[in-house]
Amino acid sequence: MRKNHKAIFVDTFRCVGCHACETACKAENGIPPGPKWIQVMEVETKVAGEWKIYWKPMACMHCGDPACMRVCPTKAISKREEDGIVLVHKDLCIGCAECFRACPFGAPQLGEDRKMQKCTLCVHRTSKGGVPACVRNCPSEAMYYGDLQELSKLIRKKYSLRSVGRIAAVVNPTLRSNFFFP
Repeated sequence: MRKNHKAIFVDTFRCVGCHACETACKAENGIPPGPKWIQVMEVETKVAGEWKIYWKPMACMHCGDPACMRVCPTKAISKREEDGIVLVHKDLCIGCAECFRACPFGAPQLGEDRKMQKCTLCVHRTSKGGVPACVRNCPSEAMYYGDLQELSKLIRKKYSLRSVGRIAAVVNPTLRSNFFFP
């Protein structure tokens, strides 16, 4: 995968499960009821003996080597060289759903026209320097868009700050704050 490839990073510590990303995506792309190009998944897990709920917005990952693209019998799925965005060309799609079965994230969705559709990273916005609608409309600022190198730096910085915050909170519990423990 090239460094200039674009992606979305979701900080699950900040996501509040409001579904604003789903709503923004549907509105921006004119998606009718049914298919969701991004879907907020609820995850329940036990942490230190206590049940916690986290939310994880899931969309197409625009994979480096997309399984959906490899299995498409009509070559209706392609990956843009300049930014790594994986797109479905509806005029070539026959609705066989092979891409849906191959995708480990369940990103491709059958539309009312029985053609496959999925997240485009709002290519109509991002190719002009904008950000995807889901990122722009996230009220908790849990979603970030950028190239892989930018996102990697951001993630390293965020998680190193959280580690420092956890260590500080153990040493001095009065330092515990929402900055370190969202």
